[in-house]
Amino acid sequence: MVKKVAVVGAGCSGLPTIKCCLDEGLEPTCFERTEDIGGLWRFKENPEEGRASIYNSVISNTSKEMTCYSDFPMPEDYPNYMHNSKLLQYFRLYAEHFKLLQYIRFKTTVCSIRKRPDFSMTGQWDVTSECNGKQQTEIFDAVLICIGHHCTQNLPLHNFPGIENFKGQYLHSRQYKNPHPFKNKRIIVVGIGNTAVDLVVELSSVAKQVYLSTRRGAWIVNRVCDNGYPLDTVQSTRFNCIVQGMIPVLTNKLIESKINARVNHDNYGLTPQHRFLSQQPTVSDTLPNRIISGKVLLKTNVKRFTETDVIFEDGTVEKDIDVVIFATGYVFSLPFLEESVLKVQNNEISLYKMIFPPNLEKPTLGCIGYIQPSGAFMPIAEMQARWATRVFKGLHQLPLVEGMRKEITERKQKIQSRYFKSKRHTLQVGYVSYMDEIATEIGCKPDVRKVMLADPKLGWELFFGPCSPYQYRLFGPGKWKGARQAILTQMDRIIKPTKTRVLKNDDITQASLPFGFKPFGFKILGILMVFVAMYAMI
Repeated sequence: MVKKVAVVGAGCSGLPTIKCCLDEGLEPTCFERTEDIGGLWRFKENPEEGRASIYNSVISNTSKEMTCYSDFPMPEDYPNYMHNSKLLQYFRLYAEHFKLLQYIRFKTTVCSIRKRPDFSMTGQWDVTSECNGKQQTEIFDAVLICIGHHCTQNLPLHNFPGIENFKGQYLHSRQYKNPHPFKNKRIIVVGIGNTAVDLVVELSSVAKQVYLSTRRGAWIVNRVCDNGYPLDTVQSTRFNCIVQGMIPVLTNKLIESKINARVNHDNYGLTPQHRFLSQQPTVSDTLPNRIISGKVLLKTNVKRFTETDVIFEDGTVEKDIDVVIFATGYVFSLPFLEESVLKVQNNEISLYKMIFPPNLEKPTLGCIGYIQPSGAFMPIAEMQARWATRVFKGLHQLPLVEGMRKEITERKQKIQSRYFKSKRHTLQVGYVSYMDEIATEIGCKPDVRKVMLADPKLGWELFFGPCSPYQYRLFGPGKWKGARQAILTQMDRIIKPTKTRVLKNDDITQASLPFGFKPFGFKILGILMVFVAMYAMI
């Protein structure tokens, strides 16, 4: 029987993994190479080897009600979108509340994880770690890897001819911390993901001129959505998930029309080469304002560099460039594992349900957080850990090797058919669909049909409201008695931090409505809603 579990990393995946081990009566030992918890979300002035690195101004792109762990709501006075320091504070509250720190060995690096000679019988691992220059090897019954996939910068300089002759400064966005060193500079940022756009917006307040170079373009969405609610609380609902699955072409058309109604992407040079559902959108409330004021100028992909200038694929040239920042993402690796156990190739990793290597004689190793969700990350990592620990405990059985490999192949084919080919899409999952998928394995997915009949008020929120993590604590293993109340009061916690000026006659709060459910289409969407609800409950 599995008892001792090695957890690698004490970030936003490692912390809930420790708790899940404790919930199942297992004995976790967490190895954290730095001196503190928080992983990616703990800002440090200088990047550390082997650890994700963020800039000082980073704010979450997912809101607090969708980002929190499922049995520990964030304080009601927290802002909906949190600065990295606020999120780190939440991790500390979580770790203290569930008494997790005593299971973490800080300043301890995992050097290797190897199967024991009798692995086929015991499923045990030799884990070698190093602390203060001393190594030790210990035996563990199972291992959960939680170090994330934002540790190693992707800097493909070979794709940029002439960069070796460029006399200005160039760096990866991982090295960027704040805009002050770049005052009065002429800067090019390469990329159009969330980091790239954050950087051009911030730099444009101090730089002489900022250029944003993009190969494909992107759909730009606001954090602030309909009626001022956070985007993911409006968008990440079961209703929307079903509609998108039934009518993806129409969904693309409606969402793109809505986005272009705010900012015509053609006029701003932003229009991508793909439909909305074929890539994660880029989140920015400010980029269009910087473009319209001339502080940020859009450019095509870089063709080549000279000593001082940059030539773009459309033939235009920008002269006397001082700085180039490559916001070209990350690649990941698992250097402490043998390739026979798990191999990372072209930023792809073969895992059953995005968690388990399929070729082990005993399912005693799992990877937590190796996903790129269209929504909040932390609840998914927690859900993965809930299932993995129950598999370790023997409460759930995995399929045979052939079945797992078939699932891996089918998932990769679905990703390839929906998203354009890119390293950033190899780990892509839909938030609602994947949460439901793993919750089904655990036995904690809510039965919306039954809830609608027994508790209509709650059922309405489950289907049309935000698919918040609390939904997966209503029933089954890990049930939390506070889940129903957390769901029914989540709108109050969303509104509270924005309503710091209390108005008179303010007793009426707008109910949450499905994304795109507007008066001009009320009748059509109302009919569609009824049919979709009936479909979902069959």
